[in-house]
Amino acid sequence: MNPQHRPSAATLDRRLSAAFAKVPVVASVVGSQHLRDFLTAPASVCILASVPVGKLPQVVPALGRAGKTVFVNVDSAPGLAQDRGALEFLKNMGAAGVVSTRLSLIEKGRPLGLLTMMKVFVTDRSNLQRSLDAVARGLPDLVEVMPAPIVERMTPESLRAMTPYVAAGFVQTPEDVTSALGLGAVAAASSDPRLWHLTRDALPPSEES
Repeated sequence: MNPQHRPSAATLDRRLSAAFAKVPVVASVVGSQHLRDFLTAPASVCILASVPVGKLPQVVPALGRAGKTVFVNVDSAPGLAQDRGALEFLKNMGAAGVVSTRLSLIEKGRPLGLLTMMKVFVTDRSNLQRSLDAVARGLPDLVEVMPAPIVERMTPESLRAMTPYVAAGFVQTPEDVTSALGLGAVAAASSDPRLWHLTRDALPPSEES
């Protein structure tokens, strides 16, 4: 199967495009330790991970009231089921979207009105092809490509097939964000709260410029 430009790649959701125009960083908020940091940061899109199901009804609405766009990593929320009911639960509490490596969950999210982000780990060529196949079938709104350093090793055709995508994993400096954007990512994801303050006009220049 040759990589194809998937239908969902035509446009990025307006909430996301507006957010990334200001801060091209997705905050990877792991647990509750850095919730306050995210609430006060200019970054407005987050991936919420490792928050127990019992705390989600407090955390997700609070972030929503602060004007944040919340994706919940369904795979890493302790106690959260891996089914349609779990997605309905997240939708009803105000989550904008879900993140998962599971094709079945990505496919179930769209009919519920949730934004979907498929996480793919690219470790070798065969894994890449499986990821491309899954993306083509699931038609997620976004693809989270991990680890970020692998992006520069991927072909333009493969990257187009995953567009729009977020580069994640080993995003540690402003230069890493600039590099990801230069390779076509709509944003970079990082768990470092310092990068949640990186506005687009403060990005360092690329090495090629």
